[in-house]
Amino acid sequence: MQVKEGEGWRLLVDPTRHPFVVLIGGAGWAAELTAQEAQSLRQGFGQLVEQHAAIADQLMEEESIGLELDLGGLWMALEGDRSHWQVRFVLTPEGLQRGLEAGWDAAASQAVAVALAQLGELKDWGLDLGAHQSQ
Repeated sequence: MQVKEGEGWRLLVDPTRHPFVVLIGGAGWAAELTAQEAQSLRQGFGQLVEQHAAIADQLMEEESIGLELDLGGLWMALEGDRSHWQVRFVLTPEGLQRGLEAGWDAAASQAVAVALAQLGELKDWGLDLGAHQSQ
């Protein structure tokens, strides 16, 4: 089991809790995700952070920006200025009877982005994505 947490966020990976092997949370909320959902969230965070980094130095001090990303069942948005930003997302998985809309403040968003990036790929979590897709 891997646990990472800080003020306003929490991330727990437990391969024994199939099918919801990841717990992710923020201030006043938490949700369980499948490995695929967590991987999509990790990839989406990475893409938004890269996009922001590529244009941040072009923003004036008082300027803000909003970036959106749609990965099918996962919509994400990054909003902020060149040094502070926050992320929110809407998860609408196919075939499951649940969905999720959540987000983090600026400090927690940046910490969650780092924590998700450090987790790496599913194989690094001790999870077999192929075995979880059929559920």
